[in-house]
Amino acid sequence: MTSKFRKSGYHPIRKLKVILAGLHIAIATEFSVAYKVILSLVVLVIALIFRQWRDLMLVVLATGLMLIAELFNSSIEGLCDFLEKEYDERIRTIKDISAAAVGISILIWAVALIFESSYLWSLFY
Repeated sequence: MTSKFRKSGYHPIRKLKVILAGLHIAIATEFSVAYKVILSLVVLVIALIFRQWRDLMLVVLATGLMLIAELFNSSIEGLCDFLEKEYDERIRTIKDISAAAVGISILIWAVALIFESSYLWSLFY
């Protein structure tokens, strides 16, 4: 499908630029995304230093799940705010469901990070 904004066809470099631009916007504008990415990177670096590959993969997967949920939530909230400026009970329900998905992913992410951090900390001592 072509549009006046994008050329048709598959362009992997352009797709990568769009992905990185979206991630940059999310990290720069959403504090809740930024601090979770920073915490995950700290644990990932420690896992890399100790060559704990399973731990590294668990943190990558948990962080990926959390990021996906956060990005979808931000998109859904932005779209809802764009479509309906006034208070609407249906919009509130949509946002609440989206926030619940984020909450579940954050719980999974936090458990994984706490578990892995405590394990990696034990390698120090």
